[in-house]
Amino acid sequence: MSRRSRRLLTTVLGAFLLCCVSLPSWGQTPPTRTALRAARLFDGKSDRLLPDAVVLIEGTTIQAVGSGLSIPPGTRVIDLGDVTLLPGLIDAHSHLLLDVDPSNEGGGLLTPVAQSSTAERALLGAKLGREMLEAGVTTVRDVGNSGVNGDVALRNAIQRGWVQGPRISACTRALAPQGGQFPTLQPPAQPLIEQEYVTVSGVEEARRAVRQALVDGADCIKVIVDNGHNLLSLEELKVIVEEAHRMKRPVAAHTTTDASIRIAVQAGADSIEHGYSLPDDVLAPMVRKRIFLVPTDGPMDACDFFDTQTGDAERRRQMKERCRKNMARAQERLRRAVAAGVRIAAGSDMYTVMPGMTRGQASVKWFVAYTEAGLKPVDILRAATVNAAELLRMQDQVGSLTPDKRADLLAVEGDPLKDLQALMQVRFVMKDGQVVLDARPTRSP
Repeated sequence: MSRRSRRLLTTVLGAFLLCCVSLPSWGQTPPTRTALRAARLFDGKSDRLLPDAVVLIEGTTIQAVGSGLSIPPGTRVIDLGDVTLLPGLIDAHSHLLLDVDPSNEGGGLLTPVAQSSTAERALLGAKLGREMLEAGVTTVRDVGNSGVNGDVALRNAIQRGWVQGPRISACTRALAPQGGQFPTLQPPAQPLIEQEYVTVSGVEEARRAVRQALVDGADCIKVIVDNGHNLLSLEELKVIVEEAHRMKRPVAAHTTTDASIRIAVQAGADSIEHGYSLPDDVLAPMVRKRIFLVPTDGPMDACDFFDTQTGDAERRRQMKERCRKNMARAQERLRRAVAAGVRIAAGSDMYTVMPGMTRGQASVKWFVAYTEAGLKPVDILRAATVNAAELLRMQDQVGSLTPDKRADLLAVEGDPLKDLQALMQVRFVMKDGQVVLDARPTRSP
């Protein structure tokens, strides 16, 4: 090839490469631009609604939020009308791989564990996850009872687009004292414990258990501090927290007694799950250490379930009365926690079949029930958005409607700052910029 020919070829190739660099890659399309319009918007932070709201979205991300924003030409516009837009809700205490029938007396958690494989429960989780998403719950922290890493499998399937469901922060198997949460099982049934829990006895076992959870894909560490019979030691829990925090993972501490709550707070867990008693002496340390309470309290009318059961009428009456007393105590401790300045993250602990409701509707109803303890609607909304996002260490992605956050939103009828029951009237859901549910009334032509 002559020198002139080589120069010509070099010039042509250079021009071709320059052209290719300046154009989008072959096979790629620019991100979709979408604008949502709504009468009102709660951004997750302010205590007031933004009127005439517009949310500009590019691809999976929020670009701008404001009142009466100008919408660029070529943008797909979804006019939602007379609704309130909110950040996608977050359930910080979910069990997507469990759906226990409460009428199956005596079965409890043992029935699904003994009768269903992890694979089957993960498929159940796909169904329940879709139900959560359609109720406006776009993110969950799944806190165990998911078999051997079934929550990780479900999380990955959702991330890969195989199934639709909420964004999942997975805890894998919970760390627990001997017996897990099945302390009365006889020796032939002991393998069921290891399917659900990693039992620890001693500091080094506790450290190894955290490291194994991280290898298994844990986004968070769930610890059963007490199981009614056994209690982890302060030294064991300190090591668990230390090892988890070293790898930037939060620790959720299941606690039901004064002793376990005190140990969890002293060890520096990130959240107290349930904490039904919550003694006064832990309130100030929780505020100082910025430890969340995830109360998992249900509505008082949940106790009416006992009226539907068959059998001895007097026993049903006693069970219902005991339920109502427990609910009243739980509401009282929630009021004390809020008054002391303890931060609340919403968690449903929903793992049972609720007749007439999907898993998502039942979970949201549990959030609404916080009003029975006297919490303000705006504080409950924050508990289910910005607070929960911070607890999950996902505040840079979700929890508020602000630029650069994921485009996770729901729209409800009415004004949830006045009446939180509006959360039960979901008309539109979006996750990562994709419409999941559009249940707006059809307009006549």
